[in-house]
Amino acid sequence: MQSNFGLRHVILATALTLMPAPAFAIDEALLPRNLSPWGMFLGADIVVKTVMVGLAIASLVTWTVWLAKSIELRRKSALAVQRTRALEGRIKLAEAAERTRDAHDAVAQLIQSCAKEAELSGGIIDDGLQERVALRLERVEAAMSRQIARGTGALATIGATAPFVGLFGTVWGIMNSFIGISESHTTSLAVVAPGIAEALLATALGLVAAIPAVVIYNHLVRGIANYRALLSDASAQLMLLVSRQRDHREFRLARAAE
Repeated sequence: MQSNFGLRHVILATALTLMPAPAFAIDEALLPRNLSPWGMFLGADIVVKTVMVGLAIASLVTWTVWLAKSIELRRKSALAVQRTRALEGRIKLAEAAERTRDAHDAVAQLIQSCAKEAELSGGIIDDGLQERVALRLERVEAAMSRQIARGTGALATIGATAPFVGLFGTVWGIMNSFIGISESHTTSLAVVAPGIAEALLATALGLVAAIPAVVIYNHLVRGIANYRALLSDASAQLMLLVSRQRDHREFRLARAAE
């Protein structure tokens, strides 16, 4: 009896020795050791890599537009305030035009356009001149507004599309994971983990590109609206300047008639 038990024990031990190692041990060895963002990027599929590079470029464009437009808005707004304050004093249109002859900022363009219309009207300041000046000022304001808003459309596009681009990378990475499961006939973590990690990284990059783009776009829209308000103030000051010159001219004519 004891010999039979000993024989079975020897056979069982031999069978366990000859059996292959468990699948999880092999899978553990096959697990990728570098799951850092850079490592996941290097191990990603070409499509997922393309998505990640595109999102990184979109993020770079977002911050570049923010820096350039912030500097431009601050500089042009300060100059617009300075020029508008100069129009509030006792100054004539010809004098204001002479001061801004070589300038190219928005308020200088408004002043030059107003002076040009007064010159074309032969110095006759009446209701017709005021209407023509108002039309010219509206056109200049619209042109300057389009110029200052140039580039912000890219932020709106990035903010609207980046999450979906990241989602595309996510879907592609998960598809690769399922393909790996199908080809290896196993649900091992070594097969599933890389594709899932790449997919989540694509999603994260999509959010990293989209969220700042939306926030910066809204910030710049508010800044552009303030800049347009400054241009409207400058146009109003020019209309007041033309109106005052007309009133003074009529007053001098009335005194001369007496």
